[in-house]
Amino acid sequence: MSDQLYNTRILRLAATIPHQERLEAPQATVQKVSPICGSRVTVDVVMEGGVVARFGQEVRACALGQAAASLVGRGVVGQSAQELAALRDAMRSFLNGEVIDWAAYADGRWAELEIFAPAVAFKSRHGSILLAFETCAEAAATAAAAGKAVATAPEAARALA
Repeated sequence: MSDQLYNTRILRLAATIPHQERLEAPQATVQKVSPICGSRVTVDVVMEGGVVARFGQEVRACALGQAAASLVGRGVVGQSAQELAALRDAMRSFLNGEVIDWAAYADGRWAELEIFAPAVAFKSRHGSILLAFETCAEAAATAAAAGKAVATAPEAARALA
């Protein structure tokens, strides 16, 4: 198992996680913990123009969780909440055995996700891999919803005046 899953590419990704700083004033923060292994990912996001503009993360996970956070961190900026939810769902489906052509998915933006193909056979590792995808999707959705609420608040105040 460890030869397939914890290969050199995974270990390199785990050692080079981008955006490893928490944001000072995020619009949303989400933390998720894997009940199986205890891996934990905390994500902060700021949305502007409907896409992630700033991103920070704190990752306390196994090498697979760290590698997932590394890849998500490389591609998250510029993505909408809907795109991140679709990515989360695609990764979940992939880990459950659905064939996904990552090189073609989203114009190849996520091509490196094929590295998790060996993990499909090891369900106990899925939770740790999915943490980064789940936290990013939820944080972006929360920030996007908060942004819409803030944008409509002035309109509501004018209507009451």
